[in-house]
Amino acid sequence: MAFERQANDDAWSEALLSAALLDDDFDVWGIWAVEGVELRAAAVLAYLPFDAELQSICVRPSDRRHGLASELLGWITQCAIERGAERLLLELRASNVAARRLYESAGFAVDGQRCGYYRRDDGGSEDALLMSRELG
Repeated sequence: MAFERQANDDAWSEALLSAALLDDDFDVWGIWAVEGVELRAAAVLAYLPFDAELQSICVRPSDRRHGLASELLGWITQCAIERGAERLLLELRASNVAARRLYESAGFAVDGQRCGYYRRDDGGSEDALLMSRELG
């Protein structure tokens, strides 16, 4: 869990991640450093009726800009197709420009937004963008 808190402002709790690991409706991936057991990147995908939803994708700050998120997104997309999902869904903070560029380059488009969805450390809120990609 320390990895996700380091790599993601909206880290999952240990209980949520443990539940996802044990649930057949979720897939969890990780990319580890070759020279050790250090986790470099991770993702969680939930399967819904007809769709799949990217619940979390995070890359350790020191490993960003090396294509790990793109690699994970490729695996996620392929697994969603193999499980019969028609669309791949996700949400992200409106301010997360790097993630939005990644998703748009992978064929995702903005479908809508949730106003004031995320809480900020300063007590304010931030909108969530909803994105999806057709898989069929």
